[in-house]
Amino acid sequence: MNYQLAQLNIARFRLPQEHPSNADFVDNLDRVNEIAETQPGFVWRFTGEGNDALDVQAFDDPNIAVNMSVWDDMETLGAFVYRNEAHRDIMRRRREWFDKIDFYLVLWWVPQGHRPTVEEAKARLAQLEVSGPSPDAFTFRKPFPPPGDDAIEPVLDECA
Repeated sequence: MNYQLAQLNIARFRLPQEHPSNADFVDNLDRVNEIAETQPGFVWRFTGEGNDALDVQAFDDPNIAVNMSVWDDMETLGAFVYRNEAHRDIMRRRREWFDKIDFYLVLWWVPQGHRPTVEEAKARLAQLEVSGPSPDAFTFRKPFPPPGDDAIEPVLDECA
């Protein structure tokens, strides 16, 4: 069976999403999402009613935004997250808009063609928080290979 990499990342806006101080982030979402969709290895991304998922309230806290996508592998997702200039430039400014969250990202392998649900992704994030990295819920710093594959190299956080 072939596998693809699913990812969920969340962020908590410091102020309500509609606040003018968040405009630069919100106004750049379409552009960055469009760039993501053209990257090698991009498969799918979760959206709500619009072109992003900002209208989806996945958590009790209405200030938490979700981003979920599926990629071919760790290398292609890592290339976009850490080496794509447009994404990297926005993420370097994340402290302007978002509070620090200890567990904000989770990665896991899904069978090719599977599109994860928000509930599935939330369960993976909770598993990571409770048990730490494992083959079922991991991070760029502590990755696991797809089922049946050999070891995988970590993708370092170059945005930090």
